[in-house]
Amino acid sequence: MSWKTIDDLDFAGKVALVRVDINVPVEAGRVTDATRIEKIVPTVKAIQDKGGKVVLLAHFGRPKGQVVPAMSLRVTLPALEAALGQKVGFAEDCIGGPAKKAVAAMADGDVLLLENTRFHAGEEKNDPTMAASLAALGSVFVNDAFSAAHRAHASTEGIAHLMKSCAGRLMEAELKALETALGDPVRPVVAVVGGAKVSTKLDLLGNLVEKVNHLVIGGGMANTFLVAQGIEVGASLAERDMADTARAILAKADETGCAIHLPKDVVVAREFKEGAAHQTVAADACPADAMILDAGPATVEAIADVFTACRTLIWNGPLGAFEIAPFDAATNAAAAKAAELTKAGHLISVAGGGDTVAALNKAGVAAQFSYISTAGGAFLEWMEGKTLPGVAALG
Repeated sequence: MSWKTIDDLDFAGKVALVRVDINVPVEAGRVTDATRIEKIVPTVKAIQDKGGKVVLLAHFGRPKGQVVPAMSLRVTLPALEAALGQKVGFAEDCIGGPAKKAVAAMADGDVLLLENTRFHAGEEKNDPTMAASLAALGSVFVNDAFSAAHRAHASTEGIAHLMKSCAGRLMEAELKALETALGDPVRPVVAVVGGAKVSTKLDLLGNLVEKVNHLVIGGGMANTFLVAQGIEVGASLAERDMADTARAILAKADETGCAIHLPKDVVVAREFKEGAAHQTVAADACPADAMILDAGPATVEAIADVFTACRTLIWNGPLGAFEIAPFDAATNAAAAKAAELTKAGHLISVAGGGDTVAALNKAGVAAQFSYISTAGGAFLEWMEGKTLPGVAALG
């Protein structure tokens, strides 16, 4: 890989501008989940250990280029100070006088948080003047926000071209994990792709059938593929207008030698609610008035066999309506098998995407996967084979 890490640059006595993702959930003026804040600690500590001053650049919410007091990053200060174990300064703006004054007052080892970068319209427009104003505040740029790396913004991409740049510890770990999973993987490779709609994951499926040996399709997407094969799915969620596209993906997989795995049996119900009456039927035997809400036990067994035959797993999307029991069974069982194989050293497992992380946490196995990416859009675009501007700029 061509990008540099913190180990490659000199930080002694220098101001390091560090792009982080601390876009955390907040209720009643308090951070309710500090996971993203805790994940930036290794990067901050590494720069401090090398004698640098840390200036944090971040966005919060979607203020659309306007100053929205309710979206001020000030709310994150208590959680930041708790995670870092030190006082964190705050500047009322991320560029201009307030930022320059706050940076000038810093001593070695200090940490300063600048106000929401998205309070300026130039951030999301990747305006050169905005990028230059940010770059003027320091001498080294560290991007530790992989989750924002698919956006060509002033604080993620524009700034990286104006100064010495490198990946932070979190970004470094993410890129290494992704390279291991899809760049130069240990084969055979299996990808699990679930979720509601084929239409939102066309690029993903098209890329994966050229890269992986096995592709497991679950969730509502699987229903569309069943329809494409002439199978009736009753009242199930399915994009019938995407049948031709699904057939094209199946044909492409045939050409590339990628084995596509669809449900053999399914769990159906007449209503979508916790504990609804349900039954397991063959995939081609869904009653006309029922909905497919999960994959069945025979499907899970087949997926487990595929996992056992493979050495690398990439997972994006649940196999069923995992939010409510009993329709979380297939996702939970497959996740447990992946975790077991990972723990035994047989499988390298990388998963990402909001629903995926939630599903694996619910199954209680997230900690046993090789790597869990909390980056939604960036993880998906990487799986689609797209160049991520924030990463490319570090090269």
